[in-house]
Amino acid sequence: MAKTKTAFFCQQCGYESPKWVGKCTACGMWNTMVEEVIQKEDSNGKSATIWDEEPKEKKKAHRIAEIITQEEIRMILPDPELNRVLGGGIVPGSVVLVAGEPGIGKSTLFLQAAMQWQNAGGTLYVSGEESAQQIKLRADRLGISNPNLFLLTATDTQTIFQEAKKVRPQLLIIDSIQTLESPYVSSAAGSVSQVRECAAELQRFAKTSNIPVCIIGHITKDGSIAGPKVLEHMVDTVLQFEGDRHYAYRILRTLKNRFGSTSELGIYEMVTQGMRPVSNPSEILLSQHDEPLSGVAIAATIEGLRPLMIEVQALVTHAVYGTPQRTVSGLDLRRLQLLLAVLEKRGGFHFGVKDVFVNIAGGIKVEDPSIELAVVCALLSSYEDKTLPSNISLVGEIGLSGEIRAVNRIDQRIAEAEKLGMDAIFIPKANAKGLPKANYNIAIKPVNKIEEVYGMLF
Repeated sequence: MAKTKTAFFCQQCGYESPKWVGKCTACGMWNTMVEEVIQKEDSNGKSATIWDEEPKEKKKAHRIAEIITQEEIRMILPDPELNRVLGGGIVPGSVVLVAGEPGIGKSTLFLQAAMQWQNAGGTLYVSGEESAQQIKLRADRLGISNPNLFLLTATDTQTIFQEAKKVRPQLLIIDSIQTLESPYVSSAAGSVSQVRECAAELQRFAKTSNIPVCIIGHITKDGSIAGPKVLEHMVDTVLQFEGDRHYAYRILRTLKNRFGSTSELGIYEMVTQGMRPVSNPSEILLSQHDEPLSGVAIAATIEGLRPLMIEVQALVTHAVYGTPQRTVSGLDLRRLQLLLAVLEKRGGFHFGVKDVFVNIAGGIKVEDPSIELAVVCALLSSYEDKTLPSNISLVGEIGLSGEIRAVNRIDQRIAEAEKLGMDAIFIPKANAKGLPKANYNIAIKPVNKIEEVYGMLF
């Protein structure tokens, strides 16, 4: 019999300690050590063979110049948005972790991707949360038929690997990692040691079999991925599926990607038939108004490789209470306070006695600093109660002295504004140098200071 031992694990980072301590020595968090019972199957702690592994060859060091590289061969999925956030497709042998709030649509998204992928090798969908009948009902609602999709309702990792040996799928989907149990760990499902051991076994399975594994995970109440932090280090790609359930749109964001960019963004619309990829999100992010309204400006921003036209809404009113309010949605509050200070100091606008509310339409969160010129113009439009033309867009970063700083990839922003029918776009003067204006059918107006924009628009 294997020897049973007890250890303490940090619920935050997964650090193991032989005794309880109030403060984790690895991450510095207090009161996160939890006692768990561990039982290893053999003395060296290795689990059974999970695939037909070949005998290990003797490892030796190589000069970096002697190593031959080749381009990664990717498996192209039918979902264009999922391919975008993965960097152009899923790499064989990679491990993808996707996390999101309950009910946001994680299981629906990957079941839909598995149903759409009509590959001869097939897909193995493993669920530890739902029965096969429940998954079949959801698949019928999607309206897609795929004879090469296999369902397995199990939580034991060795059972999953045995079925994978029989089916030999081209893709393995796990829903979810918190429900799996390894026979080599005695802790309950969802504990730090169980999640870490199950993730390690799935990683070894993916690397030895060259089958990509997609893992669905839960998040905590503060929005971080549940489980030890080592889980995010072990996988190759981490995706965050987010969105307000009161909105129909969902955002798939890349947090980590060893095979692509970490700034990509995929947008879906929740419909009755599942998740519909949104190919042109600029049209849905721009509200259609029957009459002109003040406090509305159109910004040209970039998310990953995709240019987006989004609507910035601002409301400036007289402060009823003693302390003026500053409320934002989809924007950093500290950045808004900085812009208000610049307008107060450089422009002479008395925002210190005003309540300011800023919202990014569509429920999207923007981190691109080039949106600041549109935020400033929306604030001034509401402050002056004057309407901005609806056929202009703005792009530029605001400096502390009121200057408009240059942004990157200005040509893609101009092309996106022209494609959506904008008549003019305000860009930083530094970006206008060497720009072939004759190639565009849109009026390009370079500006250098906030005062210039104010004089031209108001």
